[in-house]
Amino acid sequence: MGGLDLGVHLLHTGAALSVVLFIAAAGGRTARLMHQPRVIGEIIAGLLAGPAVIFLFGEETFHVLLPGTVLDVLTLIGQTGLILFLVGLAHKLRTGSGSPSRGTVWTAAGALVAPLLSGVLLVCWIVATDDAAVRGNAPFLAFLLIVAVAMSITAVPVLARILTDRGISETAAGQAALGSAVVIDVVGWVLLTVAIGLGTGDHTSSMHSARALLTGVVCALAIRYILRLDAARVMCRRLPRGTAVLLAAAALGVAFTVEHMGMTSILGAALVGLAVPGGPDAPWGRAVTAVSRFGRALIPAFFVVTGITVLQQAFASVSWMLVGLTVLLGCAGKGLGGYAGARLGGHAPGAAARVGVLMNTRGLTELIVLQAGYEAGLLAAPLVLALIVMALATTVMTGPLLDLLDSKAGHPDAGSAPAETESGIR
Repeated sequence: MGGLDLGVHLLHTGAALSVVLFIAAAGGRTARLMHQPRVIGEIIAGLLAGPAVIFLFGEETFHVLLPGTVLDVLTLIGQTGLILFLVGLAHKLRTGSGSPSRGTVWTAAGALVAPLLSGVLLVCWIVATDDAAVRGNAPFLAFLLIVAVAMSITAVPVLARILTDRGISETAAGQAALGSAVVIDVVGWVLLTVAIGLGTGDHTSSMHSARALLTGVVCALAIRYILRLDAARVMCRRLPRGTAVLLAAAALGVAFTVEHMGMTSILGAALVGLAVPGGPDAPWGRAVTAVSRFGRALIPAFFVVTGITVLQQAFASVSWMLVGLTVLLGCAGKGLGGYAGARLGGHAPGAAARVGVLMNTRGLTELIVLQAGYEAGLLAAPLVLALIVMALATTVMTGPLLDLLDSKAGHPDAGSAPAETESGIR
C-alpha cells in the first residue's frame, strides 16, 4: 500500500470511526431522554446502524461506505475496546466479591438457578423444533451450558448505574441485587469457561484449549506478581498514566495470545482483570479505571461490527416465536428466581419484588457473553439475535417496572445515603 493509499485508508477509517462514535452518542442521549441507561441506547443504535444502511441503500452502497479493509480495522478497534473494558469489569467483580451475607447467598441462588433452568427449557424447545439454523453444530453439553449462562447473567455495571441514578444503592433491595449480581457473574464467567472448553468437541482441540487457558492463567499470575512488587507500586503512584498504558498493553498481549492459541480473547482479558491486586492499600484503581474508560469509549465499534456480522444474517432466518419465548423465559427466570431468593433471604415482599426486577438487568455484559459463545462456535446467529433482544428488552423494562412498584407502594424506594458515582464502568 503506497503512501497516498495509506493516507486515504487512514482518513476513511477515521471518518468511519467518528460516525460510529457519533451514532453511539446520539443513541445514548436518546436513551437518557427516555429515562433508560445510556448504554442501552448506544447498543441499540450501534447494532442497527449497519443493517439499517444496508436495508435503505443496498449492499453495494454499504460496501463503498465501509469496505472490507475499513471494517477489519473497526473490528480490531471494537475488540480492543472490549478487552480493555473487560479488565475493569473483571477487576470490579473481584474486588466486589467479598464474603456475601446469608441474604445475598439466597438471593443469588434464586436468581441463578431459576434462569439456568429457563435456559434448559429454551434448549429443549430448540431441540424439539429441530431447527438446525438455531441449534448450530456445537456439542450438546456445551450448547446447553452456554444458553443457560446467557439466560442467567446480570450486568453489574448497568445495574450499579441504575441503582445510582435512582438513589437506591443503599436500600435493602439495592444492596441485595448488586451483591447477588456480583456473585452470579463470577459463577457465570466460570461456567462460560467450562462451556467453551466443552465446545472443542475432540481430544486434540480440548488439549489446545487447555493449553491456551493455562497460558492465560500463567501470564495473569505473572502480571499479578509484578504488580505486587514495591517498585511497581511506586511507579503506579508516580506515573499513573504510564502505568495504565503498560497495563493496557499487557491485557491486549495476553488476550490476543490466548485467542491465537484457540480460546476467545474475552477470557484472556478477564484473567488479567482478576489478576490486578485489589484492596484499600492497592494503588491500581486509577490505572484500571483509566484502561476501562478508554476501552468503554471504543466499544461502540464492537456494537456496529456485531450488527453487521451477526445480526444482518440473523434477521432473515430468525423465528419470532423463538424471540418471544426467549424474552418470556428471560423475564420469568430472573424475576421469579430473584423474588423467591430474596424472600428466602429474609426480605419483605416489596423489597423482594424490586430485587426480582433489578436482577433482570443484563445490558452489555450479556453481549460480551454472547460474543464469546458466537466466536467459539457455540451459538448460531439467529439464537444470538434472540438473546440480544431478550437482554435489551429485560434491561429496558427495569425502570418502568420499578416505577410501577413504587407507585403501588405509594412512595419511591430511595436510600438515605447519597448515591456514589461509578468509576467509569457502565
